[in-house]
Amino acid sequence: MSDCGTKAVSVIGFIGSVFSPWYAWSGRRDPANHCCINVATYGPGGRFTMTDRGRAALKTDTNTLQVGPSSMHWTGDRLVIDIDEISGPPVISRVRGQITVTPRAVTSVELALTSDGAHVWRPFAPTSDITVALEAPGWQWSGHGYFDANFGTRALEQDFSFWTWGRYPTKAGATCIYDATRRDGTTMDTAVAFDADGTARIVDAPPRTPFKRSLWQVRRETRADPGVIPKQVLNMLDAPFYSRSAVQTQLNGEVVTGVHEALDLDRFASPLIKPMLAVRVPRRKGWNS
Repeated sequence: MSDCGTKAVSVIGFIGSVFSPWYAWSGRRDPANHCCINVATYGPGGRFTMTDRGRAALKTDTNTLQVGPSSMHWTGDRLVIDIDEISGPPVISRVRGQITVTPRAVTSVELALTSDGAHVWRPFAPTSDITVALEAPGWQWSGHGYFDANFGTRALEQDFSFWTWGRYPTKAGATCIYDATRRDGTTMDTAVAFDADGTARIVDAPPRTPFKRSLWQVRRETRADPGVIPKQVLNMLDAPFYSRSAVQTQLNGEVVTGVHEALDLDRFASPLIKPMLAVRVPRRKGWNS
């Protein structure tokens, strides 16, 4: 998010693009044949790009993930993201430029999201600095950032019906909230506080508190002190099954604003969703570099 709070970016590198209808229709047998660097910009002139590409577009080494014309590359202590994508409807245009993420610390935290470890969350850098330099008016700015990863061996909708996630910068560092309802009826209620040096500890957080649903009426909740109702301060991404937004809440007496996500996997599992997604997620099987 920008320091002024009016703009934000999200970049996700997928090997096995979990939200791609093409990957689902393929039976999810070959993750490398459905890869993507998804780029979304939020605020005035925001764009959304998510092109499902074939294995010919994928190149990896120790420090680099390249998918077609875009890449992520570790250079010393910085993650440099070079972007060259085409945004999807309703505004089709080129999204090009560079984003640099500089972690203040890298953690060794790993959290299994299911009892058998089929899904794992890895918050590499919960507190980072970010610079954005895109080829668009007003899209050169600095702010605070975050870098994590999720790994899985089964489809999300197979093991979860709903989850929410939030990352809130605090005076001490950052607090991440990961709450989920699993298909077996159990729940995950996890709050992790990170100090500026990356030290992590599981903490008691205030209770789950519902707040206003998204434009697509996706249910939303996050943690909040008793008597406090969280509120959206910047809309980012609205989909029939997914919401991403900047949310203000209060955690143990501290007012914080961070990125919040809510994912309704019952909706995502509906066969009606996949053709809708295909409109915004084009498939490009081949690649000539």
